[in-house]
Amino acid sequence: MILKLIWRNLWRNSRRTLITMASIAFAVLFAVLMKSFQDGVFNNLIKNVVGYYSGYVQIHQKGYWDEQILDNSFELKKELNDQLQQNHQITAIVPRLETFVLASKGNTTKGCLLVGTDAVRENKLTQLKSKLIKGSYFENNEATVLIAEGLAKRLEVSFSDTIVLFGQGFHGVMAAGKYKIKGIIHLASPEMNAAFVYLPLTATQSFLSAENRLTSVSLGIDDPENTDAIAQNIKAIIGQQYEVMPWQELIPDVANHIKADGFSFYIFSGILYLIIGFGLFGTVLMMTAERKYEFGMLIAIGMKKSKLQLILFGETVLITFFGVLLGILLSLPLVLYLKEKPIRFGGELAKAYEQFGFEALFPTNVDQNIFITQSLIVLAMAVLIGVYPLWHIHGLDPVNAMKK
Repeated sequence: MILKLIWRNLWRNSRRTLITMASIAFAVLFAVLMKSFQDGVFNNLIKNVVGYYSGYVQIHQKGYWDEQILDNSFELKKELNDQLQQNHQITAIVPRLETFVLASKGNTTKGCLLVGTDAVRENKLTQLKSKLIKGSYFENNEATVLIAEGLAKRLEVSFSDTIVLFGQGFHGVMAAGKYKIKGIIHLASPEMNAAFVYLPLTATQSFLSAENRLTSVSLGIDDPENTDAIAQNIKAIIGQQYEVMPWQELIPDVANHIKADGFSFYIFSGILYLIIGFGLFGTVLMMTAERKYEFGMLIAIGMKKSKLQLILFGETVLITFFGVLLGILLSLPLVLYLKEKPIRFGGELAKAYEQFGFEALFPTNVDQNIFITQSLIVLAMAVLIGVYPLWHIHGLDPVNAMKK
């Protein structure tokens, strides 16, 4: 009987009910969009930064990060390699030998970072092959280089040209060699694009007289949101002679940027929920004022206040439920669309983002937890605000309520 009364009351004034439902639906829509944009942008940022070079976790010889020289390199022993391969949380293992050298062509010489790497594994972690703009990708059994576009312009070289590399090898030996440019790559970070040269790992070890030695092992992992825990697990397994660093320690500027933006999100969320709360309260206030005469008459003819409060609470819960459901139905296709076709900015804003090494791309994140969490928050707010009519009924004088 009460459920029938609740349902009839909702649609006696369909305009009022639809306005309330629309308020709740748009509250859910805006809350879901804001949270999905935040998660999507941060995930894309991390993917870009990590995917361009560093990996989610890096392993070095203890002390290497404080003094990045070849004398602090290490051998990738079979025991360490087996431990990494047996860890199911690790999806990619990329051995690297890195050092600063001089690259020369004719009378032009520029400083650059030489990255000796496994061509196949590197491509699996950073999709290096997809960054080719000229030439072709190198192979592990050859001594050819991939050179970043910015550095190629500074040296005035193109693919199929030859450059000379000078540097200091392992234990201070002189390193020099001529290498054919197999391809030109474009890296999003301007600093990387102006300084990177990739050479197959075996050729790099030979060039630097550092046979079987590495400066780092970069790792891809299966759960980026659990990077710190995975890094601690790896550290416990491989021992204290190595330093295991998650990307947050490798690139603290980006990690701090995400933390700052996360704090800003909570501020904006608070403002949004405040606006949503006032909007819902205004709607409930209007609904209560319109029905003041009705409430007074019902109490006057003998309806208990407790039963009337139960009916009003039922109306509030039902309207809120339909509003939240409508909000999810409205937000889901929009979030899916913006994930497939994210907002992309150009001009000065895009250049500013590239300075940090990532695209000015704003995708959404499609995660059921976002829809559930934001819907529950709005639902809780609406139910809390729905207490007002109950309080109003509790102190209602039916005689005064029926006076016009």
